[in-house]
Amino acid sequence: MVQYTRARLDASFAALSDATRRGVLEQLGRTDASITDLAEKFHMTLTGMKKHVSVLEQAGLVTTEKVGRVRTCTLSPRGLAQEAAWIETQRQLWDARFDELDKVVDELKRKEEVDGRKNNG
Repeated sequence: MVQYTRARLDASFAALSDATRRGVLEQLGRTDASITDLAEKFHMTLTGMKKHVSVLEQAGLVTTEKVGRVRTCTLSPRGLAQEAAWIETQRQLWDARFDELDKVVDELKRKEEVDGRKNNG
């Protein structure tokens, strides 16, 4: 994984770590919205929402366009494919580790059963 990718993943996951920003992404998944509309929906000040949108924009998850006095937010066309791929890789690694752990547990159970029969028999 190249350094650029790591920096991008770090920025994305940092942005996604906040519940409000995740909510903004969910809202923008339904429809584009102005920062004012988002601030009202999330019961925040305009300044607070601007900060959240800025974090999402720096992470490449949201794009904004200013027309007149209104700044409209949309989901970034790049989506979360790279982040999803990273999560899937981690899931597969954990699945493999748990499969190996299951094998160890099964082997220990079998040994315990055999030892129990020897001691009782």
